Amino acid sequence: MSYIERGTKNFRMASLALFAGGFNTFAILWSTQPLLPEIAKEFHLSPAISSLTLSSTTIALAISMLLVGSLSEVYGRKSVMTVSLVASSILAILTALSPNFHLLLLFRILQGIVLAGLPAIAMAYLGEEIDPKSLGMAMGLYISGNSIGGMGGRIISGVLTDYFNWHIALIGIGIISLLASLLFWLVLPNSTHFQPRAFEVRKLGKSLFSQFKEPGLIYLFVIGFLLMGSFVTLYNYIGFQLIAPPYSLSQTLVGFIFIVYIVGTFSSTWMGILADHHGRKRMIQVSLFILLIGAIITLNTNLLLKIVGIAIFTFGFFAGHSIASGWVGKLSTHDKAQASSLYLFFYYAGSSIGGTAGGTFYSDFGWIGVVSMIVIFSLIAIVCSIRLGVITKKKLHLSSHIA
Repeated sequence: MSYIERGTKNFRMASLALFAGGFNTFAILWSTQPLLPEIAKEFHLSPAISSLTLSSTTIALAISMLLVGSLSEVYGRKSVMTVSLVASSILAILTALSPNFHLLLLFRILQGIVLAGLPAIAMAYLGEEIDPKSLGMAMGLYISGNSIGGMGGRIISGVLTDYFNWHIALIGIGIISLLASLLFWLVLPNSTHFQPRAFEVRKLGKSLFSQFKEPGLIYLFVIGFLLMGSFVTLYNYIGFQLIAPPYSLSQTLVGFIFIVYIVGTFSSTWMGILADHHGRKRMIQVSLFILLIGAIITLNTNLLLKIVGIAIFTFGFFAGHSIASGWVGKLSTHDKAQASSLYLFFYYAGSSIGGTAGGTFYSDFGWIGVVSMIVIFSLIAIVCSIRLGVITKKKLHLSSHIA
């Protein structure tokens, strides 16, 4: 059975399906982010507490992915992803009906559990079905769907909240996501290289934690944690700053700030292709430096320069995530779904921990506190990328010596 190659009909179908699936997942996941000021106002909450509508979802997502990746080894990639997308869309509509903050949190936690199906499995599906020479582009297109979904969900929810309220906004997101789920189910090619196995908790748990024996993967897990912690921190609290004086922007305008996600759509694909040709180590370090520079530029009080800084930061983030997530599949020697699940566990744990911690930095030190935290995270990630490069170089040298 041949792999799916770039330029074929199946490649286009797989890319479209995973683009739609990524749109669904991340439109739902991030739909409450631009609404944090409104949620804080309605329920009389601090910025850090209101951010729990994201942090609770992402930590539930992170934990669930450890199990869902293993379930897909038993029940198949496409079936588990499809159920995840449909269930999360229905829950998005139910979330909109929340009369109080506690119920809102409960529905968001349930969303995190069912949302795990796509991100935990999509990378494994691509790693199994796509030709290795086309994997960088395929992974980049999938990540671009994530970025478009994240951007679209934020913009749509921001605009609908301005014209109606945040309840109507979340209903709109749910309906759009149901349509994306249908498209995913119709066009995704069935797995041809997947071999199901019996559900054995002990064996699946052993295969999951055996991934830590590969030291290169550990550094990728840490980089994922730091990347997402930085990203969510910036986007969680930029809305609070822009709605307040001296900017005093409307909810709609703040929502449209997320249009800079377009650069992430471009960078995830382009930098993925460059990583295929010039090496992942070099390109992930370039991506991290770009992210760092963008964060520092946002310290400028000029609104235009601040938005430029956000765009540069976003470019670096999506590039880094695209390269790191593709690298996981490359370094993992077995049970790739478990390796992907662990990477995404750390990735979304970074969202929960970093996103909430960033609220404390923002409350205590303002925007300079947020940027300082991002700078620290970025520098640690750069050090990890250097160590990762040394490890993979030694591994390649040893392999060539043995051969």
